[in-house]
Amino acid sequence: MLAKKLNDMYDVLVIGGGINGTGVAADAAGRGLSVLLCEKNDLASGTSSTSSKLIHGGLRYLEQYDFKLVRESLKEREILLEQAPHLVHPIQFILPHHPNLRSAWLIRMGLFCYDILSGRTKLPRSKALNLGTNLNEDPLNLSLKKGFSYYDCKVNDARLVVTNAIRAKEKGATILTRTCVINAQRSNNRWQVKLRDIITNETFTVFSKTLINASGPWIDSVNDSVLKTNSSYRVKLVQGSHIVVPQLYKGHQGYLLQNKDGRIIFVIPYHSQFTMIGTTDEPFSGNPKDAHISANEIKYLLDSVNNYFHHPIKSSQIISHWSGVRALLDSSHGGLSSLSREYKIECIEQGHNAPLINIFGGKITTYRALAEKVLNQLSTYFPKLGSSWTSSTALPGGDLGMTFEQFDHQLAHEFPYLPPLVRKRYANHYGTRCYLFLKGTQSLSDLGQAFSPHLYEAEVNYLVKEEWARTVDDIVERRTQLGLVLAESQKRALHLWLTKHNVS
Repeated sequence: MLAKKLNDMYDVLVIGGGINGTGVAADAAGRGLSVLLCEKNDLASGTSSTSSKLIHGGLRYLEQYDFKLVRESLKEREILLEQAPHLVHPIQFILPHHPNLRSAWLIRMGLFCYDILSGRTKLPRSKALNLGTNLNEDPLNLSLKKGFSYYDCKVNDARLVVTNAIRAKEKGATILTRTCVINAQRSNNRWQVKLRDIITNETFTVFSKTLINASGPWIDSVNDSVLKTNSSYRVKLVQGSHIVVPQLYKGHQGYLLQNKDGRIIFVIPYHSQFTMIGTTDEPFSGNPKDAHISANEIKYLLDSVNNYFHHPIKSSQIISHWSGVRALLDSSHGGLSSLSREYKIECIEQGHNAPLINIFGGKITTYRALAEKVLNQLSTYFPKLGSSWTSSTALPGGDLGMTFEQFDHQLAHEFPYLPPLVRKRYANHYGTRCYLFLKGTQSLSDLGQAFSPHLYEAEVNYLVKEEWARTVDDIVERRTQLGLVLAESQKRALHLWLTKHNVS
């Protein structure tokens, strides 16, 4: 049945529904190409929902003299602040100076370079701080006297992926989740691709003029086992883990903590009542879906924080954790933390037809620029390809026409019955698209069944119809990120609703 809804031929077929795959699909569709994106699980179900939730330049990359990557990342940070003011928000970071680690002048020089590479920005410049002046909100040890302040941005990573998928769909792309590529081969100057719906087990074949492998940590296995192609590059898999604990301090600032091994740890306010701590860098082998935090990683993160904060935290305080696998370009030398976060776009063609484009590495901050470069390469094969457009067009929901704070205030005026935390989440997650399920409502009862004080039927129905949500995890872990506050009984009620409506 699904095969009947598909075209026989596409200009572009994208493998992978993470940030790079959805970004490429959106850009391609917006330039007039017919696009099919296939994701074997749910959108953002891999690396793209297990990040540190930051849009940042990568301050520590300056130590590797990776000025090009930092500059591009900072440029993209400014673009995303404009495009997605509901998803991307400024955050102040405090970097305490530890006398036995990097010298104060070296940190100051690095921050000065960071400011210069940022160019003209809406964010405040870095500055030196005297620590311990606000003891009510400062969790740092009193022995730490000096520090620095700088700004970057935080992001809802999974929602950024879904929002790009929505952008692609609005431009005409077809997005298939729970659909895997089981075979692809060149035939008559085009790709013949066999797909399988993992829910129904139905298989069907489509054709595409180009194929884009954006499968992240699965890129080598897709190339080796599915596409049967030889690439000039390989990736090294690196596991990064995070833990979540109850709120450690009252302020809105984050902390950047140095460690003796040269690595750094972020401590960031998370969903108003929690604190997120991460990330680690551990070698990984095996299937990325099996990534799981280790006891050593937990100890590493706890020790890092306890070296700086005056109230030590224990493993018993951890209420959630996640591990993701990053696919970094394998340079075959140096430690894991020294591997570049730069990306590589490889084009493999047969004559001048049926190109395969592999996307290696990258980070969530630079996905838009990466996608633009991929499409610019495709201009060779599509002479009528439209021009670049994503740097000047708001992402779906980002057309606020005002500051985020003003938009939130407007929602409070239009829908006064919404609890503040629910309203704020709607504003953050959906921007102007929240009107798709709020328009015409005058009370909480108009939102339908209450699965919890945080989640209502109107939102769930929207997520199923508009955002490819099919399971409880799709909704509570990636679309709404309410998994931390929903009880098991509330999740069961949601599962029953999905079953009743033939969704899951």
